[in-house]
Amino acid sequence: MSAKSSPAYYKQNRLKQLRAFCYAAQTGSISRAAERLFLSQPSVSLQIQALEREFDTTLFERRGPNIRLTPEGTILFGLARPLVYDMDNLADTFAAYCGNLESGELNIAAGESTILYILPGPTKRFAERYPGVQLKLHNVTGRDGLGMLRGDEVDFAVGSMLEVPADISYHPTFTYEPLLITALQHPLAQLTRVTLEDISPHGLILPPHHLSTWRLVDLVFQQHNVNYRVALEAGGWEVIKKYVELGLGISIVTSICITAHDQLAQIPLDQYFPKRSYGIVLRRGKFLSPQAKRFIEMMNPGFFARDPSEFNDENVASNVRPGPAV
Repeated sequence: MSAKSSPAYYKQNRLKQLRAFCYAAQTGSISRAAERLFLSQPSVSLQIQALEREFDTTLFERRGPNIRLTPEGTILFGLARPLVYDMDNLADTFAAYCGNLESGELNIAAGESTILYILPGPTKRFAERYPGVQLKLHNVTGRDGLGMLRGDEVDFAVGSMLEVPADISYHPTFTYEPLLITALQHPLAQLTRVTLEDISPHGLILPPHHLSTWRLVDLVFQQHNVNYRVALEAGGWEVIKKYVELGLGISIVTSICITAHDQLAQIPLDQYFPKRSYGIVLRRGKFLSPQAKRFIEMMNPGFFARDPSEFNDENVASNVRPGPAV
């Protein structure tokens, strides 16, 4: 059956069908799409089947409870996703063009350190400026954050990336220095510069072994043929700083976690460790909501003023007109 000869019924219900299709594509599951759409699973399946009949194609490969887009489904998803997004967010987009942003929702994925040290300032300013917008900060690991970003469960993510997948764009916004931190009474606290050999006899307090900080420390010490010892493994920079302050060990951190209230000695380690960037993480092709654009502008006022070609995705820069700088 060709699209031209489709009954009028299909065209009249096309938005519902495309919405069901897009949510299924985003989540990779008919049941999860049904949950997000507040529909029954059979209803979502029928909507997708109607699209397949209309376009005379198969949109998903079924593999048990999971589904995967066919090549034809991938094409339709690319065409349909902005249409569905624009319709679902028409009221908020219209309000933003009129200078108002009094409702809607903004979802941001970020790790604990980003939520603790980077986001409080822009979050406070955003909440004061747009009190009607519901703001949700999702405390997740980097891998989980990318999963939420790819599934359109969040508008964007904020964090640090060493390797950037092809479907993701990363825009560094903040840069932090590597530091050795010790208790104020520690023997190394009196030094202005230290070597790895100076650090070697003292026990380190590091985040859990599977995190990138530990891997980086291990790599640097191995490259310089210097041994090191881990005295304590602890999760979270605030916990690590507390135990360093108590004299239970020393640690290698980035200056993102250092505040004016910390009773710690801080010694630069930039001769061994690279600076760490944190920035805005977007899914390529993501159509940013007015709420997302306002928040990003608060974090980086010049973000949308740059050349759109820098994004490698013009949709990110041009889908909604940016509002005034805050």
